[in-house]
Amino acid sequence: MNETNTIYVMLTDTGTKFTKMIKRITAAPYNHASLALDEGLNEVYSFGRKCANNPWVGGFVQEDIYEGTYRHFPDTRCALLRMEVSRHHVEAAGRVIQHYKDEKDAYSYNLLGMIGLMVRLDITRERSYFCSQFVAEAIKQSGISLWDRPSSIVTPNDFLEHPSLELVYEGMLYDYPLLDQTRLANQPNLMQTVVL
Repeated sequence: MNETNTIYVMLTDTGTKFTKMIKRITAAPYNHASLALDEGLNEVYSFGRKCANNPWVGGFVQEDIYEGTYRHFPDTRCALLRMEVSRHHVEAAGRVIQHYKDEKDAYSYNLLGMIGLMVRLDITRERSYFCSQFVAEAIKQSGISLWDRPSSIVTPNDFLEHPSLELVYEGMLYDYPLLDQTRLANQPNLMQTVVL
């Protein structure tokens, strides 16, 4: 029997004007999805902002909970979902993420696909993803089957509602108990001056 291991999906809502606009359309509580390889959220990956103050420049990113975009939006709410998988799947997920890291400059943000998602239209572009599309595709490429539909029509809320994913935390991101409190304390208390 295979030893079981865990991968995580983190859903977030930063509360920016851009995300509020998306929430008005989707009526879902979270509008961004990330794949996390550890419960301490040290290895978190997605397609999103490359610069905290510019939502239009995006691509593959390793998200830094302590110094990245989230630090600019300290009132971010999140839901952390856990999925028990085999060691083989965890290793496969690591290889998938390494590929994206190695080729990160070859990938772009699928803004057109995100617009298509709002009307449940499959708009797939080569080497181009939006957040939930990337998470669904990375999980699929790791050999885990969650849906029988294209990754380009998977929303962040679909992860929240999937029976294979267990909600382990919901609340303010910086209240998540497994974050490194020393790192949080050593960061300057940034005001939420970025409004996009």
